[in-house]
Amino acid sequence: METKMVMHREQEEQSSQMRQSMQLSSQKKKRTFASSDDDGASYSDFHPIIPADLMSVKEILNISNFPRHRTWEILQETMTADEEHHRESWKMFGNEVEKVELDVIRNQQILRTRVDKMDLRRQAQKKATQQMTYLERLSQRSPDFPVPLRAHTVWEGMTVKLSCTVQGCPPPKVEWYKNGKPLIMADLPWKYSFQQSYGLNFLEIRRCSPDDAADYKAIARNPLGEAMTFGTLVVNSYHGALAGSEHSQTTAVQLQPEAQFDTTFTPTWAKEGSSFTLHCTFTSPLLPFQQDVSWFRDGVQLHQSSTTDIKTCDNKATITIKAAHKEHEGVYTAKLRTQDGVQEHKSFVYIEDASAAALGSPASPLAVQVSDVNRDYVFLTWQPPSADGASPIQGYIVERCEQGQDEWVRCNVHIQKMCHFPVFGMKEKTLYQFRVRAVNQAGAGRPSKATEAVLTGDPLEHTRTTVVQVGRGKAITITKDELEGQIRVPFPPTDVHACEVSDSYVVLRWTEPEPRGREPLTFYVEQSLAGQKSWGLASLDMVVSSPRFPVFGLAKEKQYCFRVRSVNKYGVSDPSEPSAPVSLAKPQAVPAPPHSVIAIRDTDTSVLLQWEEPADKDGILGYYLYYSETAKQDWKTVNNKPVVKTRFTVHGLKTRREYVFRVKSVNRAGNSRYSDESGPIMVKSAINVPSAPSAICLLLCTGSEMVLGWRAPSCKGGNPVQGYYLDQREKGMETWREVNVKPAKKRQFKVSNLTQGHFYQFRVFAANHAGVGKPSDASEAFLCEKWTMPQPGCPYDLEIREVRNGSLVLLWATPLYEGQGPVTGYLLEISQGDQSKDWTSVNKKTISDTHYKVAGLQAGETYRLRVSAVNQCGVGRASLPSEPVTVQTRPGTKDIEIGVDDDGFIFLGYEASEINSESEFIWSRNYTDPTDATRLKTETKNNRSVLTFRDPSVEDLGLYTVEMSDNPHLSSSYDFTAEDLEQLKELSWQVRNPLIALKSGWEVEVSEKGGVRLWLQTESLSNAAELRLICNDHEISGTPHRKINFDKAKGLLEILFDQLSQEDKGSYTAQLRDGRAKNQFTLLLVDQKFRQTLALAEANRRDIQRKAGPYFQEFLTWSVNEDCELIIKCKVTQKEAGSYRAVVCDGRGEDVSTLELLDAEYCKLLQQLSKHCALSAGPLRIQSSTEGFKLHCSFRYYTSFLKPSWHFNETNIDQETRSKPGSSMKSVWIEILNPTEKDKGKYTLEMFDGKETHKRTLELSEDAFAEALREHQRLKQLVVVEKNRAKVTKGLPDVVAIMEGKSLCLTCFIDGEPAPEIFWLRNDREILDQTQFTITKEPKRSSITVNEVHMEDSGKYSIFVRNQYGSETVDVTVSVYRHGDKPPANAVEMG
Repeated sequence: METKMVMHREQEEQSSQMRQSMQLSSQKKKRTFASSDDDGASYSDFHPIIPADLMSVKEILNISNFPRHRTWEILQETMTADEEHHRESWKMFGNEVEKVELDVIRNQQILRTRVDKMDLRRQAQKKATQQMTYLERLSQRSPDFPVPLRAHTVWEGMTVKLSCTVQGCPPPKVEWYKNGKPLIMADLPWKYSFQQSYGLNFLEIRRCSPDDAADYKAIARNPLGEAMTFGTLVVNSYHGALAGSEHSQTTAVQLQPEAQFDTTFTPTWAKEGSSFTLHCTFTSPLLPFQQDVSWFRDGVQLHQSSTTDIKTCDNKATITIKAAHKEHEGVYTAKLRTQDGVQEHKSFVYIEDASAAALGSPASPLAVQVSDVNRDYVFLTWQPPSADGASPIQGYIVERCEQGQDEWVRCNVHIQKMCHFPVFGMKEKTLYQFRVRAVNQAGAGRPSKATEAVLTGDPLEHTRTTVVQVGRGKAITITKDELEGQIRVPFPPTDVHACEVSDSYVVLRWTEPEPRGREPLTFYVEQSLAGQKSWGLASLDMVVSSPRFPVFGLAKEKQYCFRVRSVNKYGVSDPSEPSAPVSLAKPQAVPAPPHSVIAIRDTDTSVLLQWEEPADKDGILGYYLYYSETAKQDWKTVNNKPVVKTRFTVHGLKTRREYVFRVKSVNRAGNSRYSDESGPIMVKSAINVPSAPSAICLLLCTGSEMVLGWRAPSCKGGNPVQGYYLDQREKGMETWREVNVKPAKKRQFKVSNLTQGHFYQFRVFAANHAGVGKPSDASEAFLCEKWTMPQPGCPYDLEIREVRNGSLVLLWATPLYEGQGPVTGYLLEISQGDQSKDWTSVNKKTISDTHYKVAGLQAGETYRLRVSAVNQCGVGRASLPSEPVTVQTRPGTKDIEIGVDDDGFIFLGYEASEINSESEFIWSRNYTDPTDATRLKTETKNNRSVLTFRDPSVEDLGLYTVEMSDNPHLSSSYDFTAEDLEQLKELSWQVRNPLIALKSGWEVEVSEKGGVRLWLQTESLSNAAELRLICNDHEISGTPHRKINFDKAKGLLEILFDQLSQEDKGSYTAQLRDGRAKNQFTLLLVDQKFRQTLALAEANRRDIQRKAGPYFQEFLTWSVNEDCELIIKCKVTQKEAGSYRAVVCDGRGEDVSTLELLDAEYCKLLQQLSKHCALSAGPLRIQSSTEGFKLHCSFRYYTSFLKPSWHFNETNIDQETRSKPGSSMKSVWIEILNPTEKDKGKYTLEMFDGKETHKRTLELSEDAFAEALREHQRLKQLVVVEKNRAKVTKGLPDVVAIMEGKSLCLTCFIDGEPAPEIFWLRNDREILDQTQFTITKEPKRSSITVNEVHMEDSGKYSIFVRNQYGSETVDVTVSVYRHGDKPPANAVEMG
């Protein structure tokens, strides 16, 4: 017993010593070999350093200031049994580790200092190298000799030094040549010597002799090129000599020009799920340092990936986004490095919503983000879509997919209203993807873009591992789980609190116990109402592996407390301290809408939109924008990714259309209501200063004056040019002097007070209401000298009009200087391309006009033209080339049309595709002569101008032209010929003296009752039409005997006679007038035609009188049967009781037979008739209908005297709301409406013929009733489907024909509920082109307009409508025919 006590005391002393040692060493912190850049939270921030970790649990329990729970006593008792076994190993291992760690820390500090110094030195060297490389690239240049060699003349025996200075980067290497041969100095070292210092090169030639006289050359070379300089050395002996010097430079390898942006990408639209590509080209191939063209989206650089393909080749760079999503919408930027910095080009890419998953369902959410990833828990956030669908969004469905599986599993039982959700219950160390769907009344919409794969796991796992370097490349890895292996029952968690609070859930967070032990931990979560001590399990049967847990189903406006227990295989810990009281948050409200939405003009297809953010802007993620044409209320979404700023440029609008805009705010609760609409704005360019004029040319020089001309600026800035300003300077001077103070109105100006013999340069400024634009490039130096040459000067003011596919019209002005004779004609030349110097003659013979139509050009090619004037002395100087023009018809271009208006006047009409408030139509003859207002009248309405001839004659024949004042490219011409005049005059007479067209002439009809109808029909007449009816030279009107009807809409005239008489014989004339149109039509009702009509009317009238009582339907006929019996029969119409008599007579006498069908005899007849009908009845049958089902019985004969009655289960069926009997000539029936289970049973039809009752029965069993009920429901559903099915009700003919060049409009009416989707197809392909085709869609109507049809537009056009109940396609064949051709006979002519 004493021995045990002594051993125990020694063990306690050793334990105390080891504890003190460990407490001292625990103040040090562990380090790893890393540079200072890697400094962060060290392992000591999360657990004690190694010596302290080696303390036994018992020693930790004995620390007086350590907080205690009941679990500590349990652990203390558990550890006592194993204490003796591990005592020695703990002591020995702890001391050794302490020594090792002291060495490790010391070595760490030394190595750390070295690593920091080496890392800093390496970074500095790398940065210096990069800077030097960049500077070298900037300073690269080919060799050059700023100071060249010069000639030298020396006396024989003297020493001479040839010197030059060379520049270049990289430094060039200089080689010397004598008379073209390399000078090898090693062969004559005593004769020649070469020195080079800081670019200064010397060649020393000692003791010159006549043999040294030669041409010496120095060539400098580097990788970018070479340069050469030479000088002559003359050696004099007895006679002097002259020496010369020359300097030249040749480049073997020219320095390649730096690439710049050439063509760039414009705003782009792509469908969600499709791919799109952005292109940009450069002016030249990219230099080596420019190969890395960078691409950015919203400022974030894009890199090559499975969904992003970036290519750079020669002078082109592209980026392709595969399977675009809304997250890919934004500003795309291409950046190109240059020696001056970085050039960049930006443009917006719009991602449009894909087709809805179901009709009326919402669009897909976007920006799904995953955060707070744990072992079995993640937190998701996303943004709501811009389009709610047919009804507001009710919430969202969250789905997850385990990588490697194709099945998407729903995560939330109830739809989540807010755009955030905690996902719980996943597998640890598993890759998951997540996506979200929006839900409304129509169902779930398209899913969002799936997130990147996320690996679940413990985010603090790396903090539980320590690696100790022990030298010689060895390391010891120690995990806290191994050091805590003696922990059995776990400690409770700490710091339980709510990290996410929503209106539907609370996410709890806590810290795992420290130490936690080696065994895997799970947790129990308990909850209680605040202030109560009864705790319930919140996690129920769920396994909680992460220190996160979402709690759902809490009551609103109540406070809860939560606590957590740790669980491992050894048991359950004590509960943690309760959390602070937590309650559900109030639902987050949708944001207020923005206000003060303002639209500002930007370009011809875009508008700058600005708005003010709402007063409460907390939580706003961005804004959605919407636009509509004014008064149409057809709202379309602009962006599908929220815009963060409060201004945005809306692209893709139609020029000259008026639009309104509105905006929504976006937060996690959804989208706000719409803001107020902006004011309407017409899309057109904002006013800017004009661009610089160009092509300054000298038109005339008198010795002290010069007349200059120039080309108008290519861009007028959205406002007409008001004038021009000129500057001048003498050649060699740098200062420009103002020429004119008042602006020159024309593109021609006379500059005075010049000095003859001097050279002058000029530049021109254009000005409009926005200000003065940039100056033109300086002209070439013009010599001020009086012109005396015999040939004419150059034409000027070249302008191009009527650009069409394959042709154009060139206009010019006559030269101001004619030479020694008047100008007799002009020659034209053309050059293909915008820089080519090859000119080809257009006309072999001179032309006298100052305009010419150039035909036979290639569509889509670019050309330039120039003109030369000709007189008797020859061909003068050519004009400056025209601007390059691409020979291609612009979309929407229209030509002058000729016709006759409603008043019979001949007119020329032109409709402009683009126009603004300042635009004017300029009509002229032969492009230059103004029209005669006394003979012509001009009217303009909207974008159409009409030139009307007051009294056209031969004087009006000729070429008429029209152009827009602010856009001469919109122009057209028409040659009014004598043939046109003759045809249009005839048409004019017809319009001024129109005739009412006749559809059907006078007709005479006799009715069955003997009435007579005289009628005729013309084309449809207006309500103002007048009728004058004349009979036998007397105007007549309606009387009781004669009625007159006149239907103006149908053009139908009727004269109705109850009884035609002799007084009605004669001629009838109808005189009609409708506005200016009139006509008259005459009927002669006389002689034989009248007699035949009168006889037929009287015969019909007598026949009607005969049939007023009983009459013979078939008169007496005879026949002989097989028994040689003579049968005489007839058919009468008697249907009632009465007396029937037959008389037979001849010359010998007569006999009478009488049958009295009265009273009892008549009843007996009816009874026999009813009996035969009843016996002919077939079996009862059942037939389902949309209203229920029908029980019916068929008869061979049926009479109304047969009285049928219906019985159900032996009970008479009275006519009620749910049953409806009926009969016809062949059957009787009863309808059971809205059948139910109560209608099963036995049905009986009873037929009483007056004496007997005849029955037919049908047993409606369970199976028969079920089958009939199913058929009834099917038919009922078909009716609903047919009623609501998408269908085209009317509007499209089978074949239409239209003349080439006109516009075709097809309109049809649509029905269906819900409103159908509408698609227009051409040759079974959907029409997407919005330039040539204009499609309007309304709930009950849709139309398509084909602008300016061509022959290739012929084909099959279809409208396809669909909704959830069905679809329908209606086709129409469009036939386009040329002017002068006839349309197809079976076609409806349009236009």
